[in-house]
Amino acid sequence: MYPTVSDALALPVVRAGGPRVVAGSAGLDRRVRWVHAAEVADIAALLRGGELVLTTGIALPDDPDGLTRYVDELAAARIAGLVVELVRHWRGALPAALVAAADRHGLPLVTLARETRFVAVTEAVVGLILDAQMAELRAAEQVHETFTALTVAGAEPVEVLREVTRACGLPVVLETLAHEVLAYDTAGLDPGELLADWARRSRAVAVAERTAYHAEAGWLVTVVGARGHHWGRLVLVSPQEPAHRLRVIAERAASALAVHRLIARDRESLERHAHRTLLADLLTEAGPEVTAHSVALGVPLERRQLIGLAVRPAAVAATRSMATHEVLRDLAEATALAARRARVAALVGIVDDTSVRALLSLTPQAAPDAVLSRLAAETHQAAAVPVVVAVGSTVTSPAEARRSLVEAAQVAQAVRAPGSAPYHRLDDVRLRGLLHLLAGDERVAAFAERELGPLLARDAAHGSRLVEALRHFCEHGGNKSAAAAAAHLSRTAYYQQLARVEQVLGVSLDDAESVVSLHVALLALDAGAAQPD
Repeated sequence: MYPTVSDALALPVVRAGGPRVVAGSAGLDRRVRWVHAAEVADIAALLRGGELVLTTGIALPDDPDGLTRYVDELAAARIAGLVVELVRHWRGALPAALVAAADRHGLPLVTLARETRFVAVTEAVVGLILDAQMAELRAAEQVHETFTALTVAGAEPVEVLREVTRACGLPVVLETLAHEVLAYDTAGLDPGELLADWARRSRAVAVAERTAYHAEAGWLVTVVGARGHHWGRLVLVSPQEPAHRLRVIAERAASALAVHRLIARDRESLERHAHRTLLADLLTEAGPEVTAHSVALGVPLERRQLIGLAVRPAAVAATRSMATHEVLRDLAEATALAARRARVAALVGIVDDTSVRALLSLTPQAAPDAVLSRLAAETHQAAAVPVVVAVGSTVTSPAEARRSLVEAAQVAQAVRAPGSAPYHRLDDVRLRGLLHLLAGDERVAAFAERELGPLLARDAAHGSRLVEALRHFCEHGGNKSAAAAAAHLSRTAYYQQLARVEQVLGVSLDDAESVVSLHVALLALDAGAAQPD
């Protein structure tokens, strides 16, 4: 907010006096809060700090001890600088003791070779101060308007952080109180460098005030939260002492993030949002930025055993419908809670409308089966509804994580009845799992349509349920009595439906190969390889 000593010396009214810096040149960037003309030796007790003191020196002592004491007291009062006119008391140069004391304290000491109107200097410097304050007020008002607009618009944390870097040009990180990175903007820097060993570095930065600058780390830290409930910290990476404007930006951004959290309580949590973003990136391309961000979230991906996980409500696959966002949101939080209880590092988020995805990060020494059994048990216990837990293959690099995540989702969709197994692998779903893996293959779709097309068309045209009759027959291994009971039909009625199936398809259900082909076609239909028209 305030001009520096250098700014004051550059004013025409000061330059007319022939200023010369004779000591403490390193302190010329000190801020000048006020200007004070003083002709008494014990003026220090009346100062508040930040003053530029003007004097002719007529009341100052000539003995070295008195001059040293005079400068020591001014330095203790934290003045910005001392300006001495060399006209009335001293001419040509200042006493060596005065200069040496100022140099020892790094206090800017300036001489004026010509007589100078101190009142004019005061007016000019105060004018600078007022101009700086007005500019600061205008900037603060603009910051207020910008972040108020973001708050009203319901801006996501990423948008808020983007505005922070646009306004100040510095990297910014939003973290939890557990020092996990929720969102960040590097301001063009390398993400790996910004987030490297983040949790350890962040734990070392403790501040006592709500907003404070940690000089050793070069971080401006402000607490994020509302109504006395703090849930995170906003870190502005500033190698130098931040100006007042940067503090205003950080605090307004923290307020916008706190309001967003209050508004979004009924939606996805910030942690789930951060995890979902990383999972989506892993499903497309696992770049170094993804790896660095995941480490900052407390889930390392390098030199680990990675296992994809999919958790869905048990009722979803049975009806081949999508789960509601509220159900999946609750399930995501339950899965994350289960991972914490099982002490498993995991990214947990919602990336589609059918299931919750997770990527487990295990140490090389961990036993995957034991960990999965413990995690699955915790998941079933934490979930509010019956769920299916499916896992993919164990991989060892972020580049392979996509395969494990996709495989887990396909297994989850292939499981029809959860049964007693705590979790399912591709081996457990056998042929059904294979067909889910091949569901996007046009040849599988063509096979299913060729086998079942006439039957699907018959059901669509007449409202019959011949496909279901065939399904019961195949699922019960050709046992017509058991299939009739499962279909809740009398044997006579069910046998008539089977006869109509044979008639429509032109096959015999006594032929084992035909039954196998039809069963595979039904499984492919369930996997989404073909859809009834």
